[in-house]
Amino acid sequence: MNAKKIGFIGLGLIGGSIAKAIRQYYPDYDIIAFDKNKESLALAIQEGTIHTSCSSIDDNFRGCNYIFLCAPVTYNAAYLSQLKDLLDENCILTDVGSVKTSIHEEVIRLGMEANFIGGHPMAGSEKSGFMNSKAHLIENAYYILTPSAKVAEEKVDAYKNFVSSLKALPVILDYHEHDHITGTISHLPHIIASTLVNFVHDTDSKEGMMKALAAGGFKDITRIASSSPVMWQQICLKNSENISQILGEYIEALSHAKDLVDEGNEPALYALFENSKDYRNSMPNGSAGPIKKQFALYCDIVDETGGIATIATILASNNISIKNIGIIHNREFEEGVLRIEFYDEDSANRASVLLQKYRYVIYEV
Repeated sequence: MNAKKIGFIGLGLIGGSIAKAIRQYYPDYDIIAFDKNKESLALAIQEGTIHTSCSSIDDNFRGCNYIFLCAPVTYNAAYLSQLKDLLDENCILTDVGSVKTSIHEEVIRLGMEANFIGGHPMAGSEKSGFMNSKAHLIENAYYILTPSAKVAEEKVDAYKNFVSSLKALPVILDYHEHDHITGTISHLPHIIASTLVNFVHDTDSKEGMMKALAAGGFKDITRIASSSPVMWQQICLKNSENISQILGEYIEALSHAKDLVDEGNEPALYALFENSKDYRNSMPNGSAGPIKKQFALYCDIVDETGGIATIATILASNNISIKNIGIIHNREFEEGVLRIEFYDEDSANRASVLLQKYRYVIYEV
């Protein structure tokens, strides 16, 4: 590709990571950015991620080949009207929001369809802000594209190739279909996790025994309940129609499961768990989905002084960083006494091989 000009509105975790990926693979591209957080812009300039920081959405954004809307969902739609007169016919305007219908409807209302291709990189972190952005955050992650009805096919092909060149995995969907799919596989699980945690909280004994015993499997399956309350509040408001429908259907599925338990229906209960086991085991492991994957392993250790410190030393001496480490006291659903979590898949794989060389018994998840 020839040198191009890329604009960013919002330079947080996702915007910053995409900008860093572009800088890594296209070092000669001119990258400009606007963000309300002046510290993020200053850090991006200092690190060389962007060339120009903008105090407003102004003429600096004229002539961009791509403009990424990376602010919160509610702000992205509001910025569209400020960008309308700054776009030329060749510019591709995109966003990174996890709900697509609301911004597509605003694009249609403003007559900007010829420029707009919605985007949703299915990647993230429990940390936020430009300081936590990484060039490899979107690597091997699905990147959903939702083209407008009036955008030229050449623009769609160009954007798809551009996303691929950043090592992400582009998938083209209708924006209505996108919101239904993510409502089912991302938004619903977050609501389930949050309501399950709240249910335990509300029904726990005064002594808090549920909380005390809820480590291990329970904490793993409800991990996503620790996500940003503001973000998930906004997602529920913006994708409310889909989420309401999906929740209704899921409640029916739960009611059916309750009926099977009430009836003592042995064959149907077995089929419920067998089918879910088989379907889950058939899901691919090779790429990131909408819920961030954990990179962890379980390890058997002897209860002796310095046992954890020895493992930590082995890993550190081989430049393997540990994200979290701790004893699992409730091992009803896990093998291994010690759970070790890493920042990336490569670190987890290297740690597994290394610890097995030291004759530790490892159980990978």
